[in-house]
Amino acid sequence: MHGKEQALGETFASIGVTLCVPKAFDSDRFGTFSGEIERQGSMQDAARAKLTAAMATTGMSVGLVSEGAYGAHPVIPFAAAGTELLIWRDDENNYEVVEHWFDANPAYDHAQAKNLQEARQFLDRISFPDTAVIVAPASNREAPCGKGLRSMRDVEHAVKTAIDTCIHSMCFLQTDMRAHMNPRRMETIRQLGKKMADRLVCRCHACGTPGWGLLRKDTGLPCKWCGGPSLLVSHEVHGCVACDETIMKPRSDGQTQADPAHCPMCNP
Repeated sequence: MHGKEQALGETFASIGVTLCVPKAFDSDRFGTFSGEIERQGSMQDAARAKLTAAMATTGMSVGLVSEGAYGAHPVIPFAAAGTELLIWRDDENNYEVVEHWFDANPAYDHAQAKNLQEARQFLDRISFPDTAVIVAPASNREAPCGKGLRSMRDVEHAVKTAIDTCIHSMCFLQTDMRAHMNPRRMETIRQLGKKMADRLVCRCHACGTPGWGLLRKDTGLPCKWCGGPSLLVSHEVHGCVACDETIMKPRSDGQTQADPAHCPMCNP
């Protein structure tokens, strides 16, 4: 529905995969950024439900799905962040590959405005009209007066309607996070697609299944003071998505000891 094949098609074609988008497939029923439909479960739950439905629609045994989540940055106060997810599933060979991409500087923002002048201030900071906007009454954010707005005329009409119908006489504006309305998000999906494609051409040396790569990161990096396990990542586990073959790799940044601030014993 949101044109993600534009970001993924070329990369997957380079490894011999042609993407086929199911026709008249309503992916919005699994959740919308604007809040009309709440996403059920986690990001991976929604992605897998969407993937299962799409594969059933096409009758294909192999599928690829994209899902995103955006909100407050997990570390930096007052900043935004986003996570993109891709899942590749091969039902015939019974394996699944999951890849993530963290965006620390997304085109994600929102604001309330009581008049058009304040609304324009929001538009000035979100790269409008390249990034589209959604407008709703501040008292009913799940009922947008306009989505995918990229013309000032449409924004003005939606802002007036939202203010007139809001019990507080204010509108709520937010960046449209659908991929085809948000160039920054589309580029993030493109980068994640390259990461997934690179992984799919890596086969397990034991069983030959595609998708050898990072499975998880284990915590417990030794504390510099007491030597006990800290909350930081100690090593990465790389392995096969189909068999039990795995190897442990040290942290990619070369760090071998943790600052005591991250130690439950030294900094309880």
